[in-house]
This record gives sequence, C-alpha cells and structure tokens, in this order.
Amino acid sequence: MAEYKKDIGALGEKYAENLLVKNNYKILEKNFRCKIGEIDIIAQDGKYLVFVEVKTRNTAMYGCPAEAVNYYKQRKIIQVAQFYMAYKKYDGDVRFDVIEILIKLKRGVPVIYSTNLIKNAFTL
Repeated sequence: MAEYKKDIGALGEKYAENLLVKNNYKILEKNFRCKIGEIDIIAQDGKYLVFVEVKTRNTAMYGCPAEAVNYYKQRKIIQVAQFYMAYKKYDGDVRFDVIEILIKLKRGVPVIYSTNLIKNAFTL
C-alpha cells in the first residue's frame, strides 16, 4: 500500500510539473529537501518565487486534497521556504500555491480525473 501511495504521489507531481510549465511557470527545484522538511516544487511565475505543494488523492471521501494542507502543514512549508530563501539569498516576492489532483483507476491504470491549481493558497 505504501508503494502504491508513493507511485500515485509521483504521478501527481509529474502531472503538476507539466501543468505549471503549461501555465508559464519556470521550474527551479523539485522535491527540495532540508533538515526541516520538503517542498514539492519551487518555481518562478513572473516576479514571484512560488513554493508549490502537490496533493494527489484517489478519492475525495475524506475531503478535497487541498484540505490536507492544514495550518501545521502550511507552517512547515513556510519554514522550509524561509530556509530556501536564506540559502539562495532571495529577497523578492513569494507565493504559496497548492495543486490538488484526483486520480481514478481505470482497469487498474491510474488516470488523472481532475486538477485544481490554487494560487496564493496561503501566506507567510
């Protein structure tokens, strides 16, 4: 089951990356990790440095995927973003986006069912 969740997450992140590129984001980092945590995608969108959290689910039974980015998850993402900005000596405009992806299985093959790009989902 853990391997399945990992595969679904990887598929969602790849799809999210393609979605961002189609929307003229420039991908700077994928799966940026530090001792504090991880950010799925870091990108440039115009003047904004954008930290993107990707949430992929195969059911909406427990709510939409973006609801999993709760207060505590937001605080963790902000801490990692602050570490990244200090590391890169970045002092410009920042935004936090969330991409939610629902996947359905068709004959055992995962297929993207719906996506939603939520710009400026939360703030510092």
